[in-house]
Amino acid sequence: MELSGCFTALVTPFRNGRLDVKALRRLVAAQVKAGVDGVVPVGTTGESPTLDFAEHDRVIEIVVETVAGRCKVIAGTGGNATAEAVQLTRHAAKAGADATLQVTPYYNKPMPEGLYRHFATVADQGGLPVVLYNVPGRTGREIDVKTVKRLAAHPGIVAIKEAGGSADRVSQILDGCTLTVLSGDDSLTLPMMVLGAKGVVSVASNLLPGEVTAMVHAALDGDWERARAAHYRLYPLFRDLFIESNPIPIKAAMAMAGMIAEEYRLPLGPIGEGNREILRAAMRKAGMRL
Repeated sequence: MELSGCFTALVTPFRNGRLDVKALRRLVAAQVKAGVDGVVPVGTTGESPTLDFAEHDRVIEIVVETVAGRCKVIAGTGGNATAEAVQLTRHAAKAGADATLQVTPYYNKPMPEGLYRHFATVADQGGLPVVLYNVPGRTGREIDVKTVKRLAAHPGIVAIKEAGGSADRVSQILDGCTLTVLSGDDSLTLPMMVLGAKGVVSVASNLLPGEVTAMVHAALDGDWERARAAHYRLYPLFRDLFIESNPIPIKAAMAMAGMIAEEYRLPLGPIGEGNREILRAAMRKAGMRL
């Protein structure tokens, strides 16, 4: 499987404490209409730690049904227990997802050999191509480059989402390795693509799917001037969507835009009022009318 372009890390909309199915379907339909290359349900941005297993499975089913083959679905089905990650991935495969996003096992902090065995087992038993997800700020463990390159030799592992805040990791990975790299940070998308990354798993594209997709495809086409102009136009939004823990700001922004109800699950809570105004200003700078 070849992955390139803009893949939206979907929020999970709630209403009155429950999954808002209508809002989720509207969100996915808008993403498809805007031309994104794929969507990523129940990842970090989708508040996956607060969903029970039935909700987790249902979100993936709804997204696959709504997409109806018009773009790729990379389902977040990771876990810090390998057997659980395999189980979730098998369900996503049965539901019709195209690939799985596998976060580094969190809290138990496995060593490199444990990381290799974990991801290889999911690739062997889960039934879907695997996109590795390196996000040490959340998991407490980086997938070291040596292990990434070892995993790249596995036929079932097709890409890595790099969310470690380092563009240099792209150079390290692609130095003698052909694994597809996708940026996991909107603000680093263009720098990473200059170095050889093929796109982004984007938070900002929940709000502006067409604009982020256009920036990414300008870079893929080698039109760096157009890509750079788009980057700087969107940069205040890229920056301020992380003024508090993701997905608090993106959900607040989408609620301001009338896309979803502003509802979170504890331990996440509403954005601070000062930060709300900073975010509102960034949205306006990006061309949004509020």
